[in-house]
Amino acid sequence: MFSGIVERMGRVAEIRRDGGNVHFTLEADFVGELRIDQSVSHNGVCLTVVELTETTYTVTAMHETLIKSNLGLLKVGDHVNLERSMRPDALLDGHIVQGHVDQTAKCTAVEEADGSWYYTFEYTPQGGGMITVEKGSVAVNGVSLTVVNSREAGFQVAIIPYTYDNTNFKYIAPGTVVNLEFDIIGKYIAKLMKNEK
Repeated sequence: MFSGIVERMGRVAEIRRDGGNVHFTLEADFVGELRIDQSVSHNGVCLTVVELTETTYTVTAMHETLIKSNLGLLKVGDHVNLERSMRPDALLDGHIVQGHVDQTAKCTAVEEADGSWYYTFEYTPQGGGMITVEKGSVAVNGVSLTVVNSREAGFQVAIIPYTYDNTNFKYIAPGTVVNLEFDIIGKYIAKLMKNEK
């Protein structure tokens, strides 16, 4: 379980393919605090630490994860949003994020707004609560954000300078593919309403 409050940006140091799996080795300044079998969110995708060195750690993504997320598009040198799993006694500063990406979206516009930025994203609606609502929550590349200008197949988010400087939003431009995790409460409500019909 995560909160969508990104701790660090890591850098992809190596990518190894092994059948349908891909092993990503990342550099991050909290490597010394990690342990094998620990869960870490990578652009919003929960992956398990499987190897550690003094300066890097490795996680493995299977085929299903690669086709549902933007991890399969990563290249060596890319920056990845990282968040370790939330402690039970921690403040929930963002919203409940499971680390289970629902689908990807494409950035269609970035507009400067007097020191902040508006990012517009478009996606293909897939039903089952994969929607946004005005002023509701959505995780974009693992970042907990508030939706503005919600539409059937798109939405905007406003990014303040701190978020811009400390996440990989600074690298997102029109055409960039991002990961989306829709609000879990909305998904449960959609499922309940479908079952009542």
